[in-house]
Amino acid sequence: MKNSLSREALQAVRQVPLFVGLEDETLALLTGGAVERSYRRGSLLFSKGEPADRFYVVLDGWVKLFRESAEGNECMVGLFTRGESFAEAAMFDRLGFPVNAAVAEDARLLLFPADHFLTTLERNHGLALNMLANLSGMLRSLVRQLDQLTLQPTYQRLAAFIVSLCPDEDGPVRVCLPCDKLLIAGRLGMKPESFSRAMARLREVGVSCERNCVYVEDITTLRRFANTSEEVLSPLPSAVQGSRRAAMLRPCR
Repeated sequence: MKNSLSREALQAVRQVPLFVGLEDETLALLTGGAVERSYRRGSLLFSKGEPADRFYVVLDGWVKLFRESAEGNECMVGLFTRGESFAEAAMFDRLGFPVNAAVAEDARLLLFPADHFLTTLERNHGLALNMLANLSGMLRSLVRQLDQLTLQPTYQRLAAFIVSLCPDEDGPVRVCLPCDKLLIAGRLGMKPESFSRAMARLREVGVSCERNCVYVEDITTLRRFANTSEEVLSPLPSAVQGSRRAAMLRPCR
């Protein structure tokens, strides 16, 4: 079956845990109803309580999931970037979106209509079983992230995050943070003031920050300090780690 998605979009989809290991024909079936859309920063994708009739895959940019308190304050629930999907769980239980979603940085997304996706699964029992296995893998990944948030100190979480943006090489590295520091702090489960203290702590291992640019004197030293491995501690998906060099070239704001 011919797929109308671009090669770049298909490559991003293949890196999403939900679709890992699927054959070309199977992937074409599932993505047959998907459409690619671009959104500006601040665009609201859905609100809490709306019918969960779609889910998304991030091709570029950042999307935040959040709740609002009675006083109107935002509580960060999740932060997603290239190679990650979100809202698929709500699509399966059909109880409506449990949170709000908005574009944190200009983004390109794949929108998957629930009807097409679920109908395809209903007609292909083997595919549904494969999808359940992939969902189980996503759950395990979430458990690992929870372990990181509860067991690691804030400075170590931040160190692991910076390592995930760096290229796989030795020596000094300069990278630019991919989104606002407040969003990164929310992603790593810390308050803004804790983020600043964690960044100050990293000066001990040769890390300095000016605006949104981070300079690492020796990435090997930082890796050792973070005690990081892609399987256990990485705060970003493999898709982001595959595009680290792009982050290095992004101009500082």
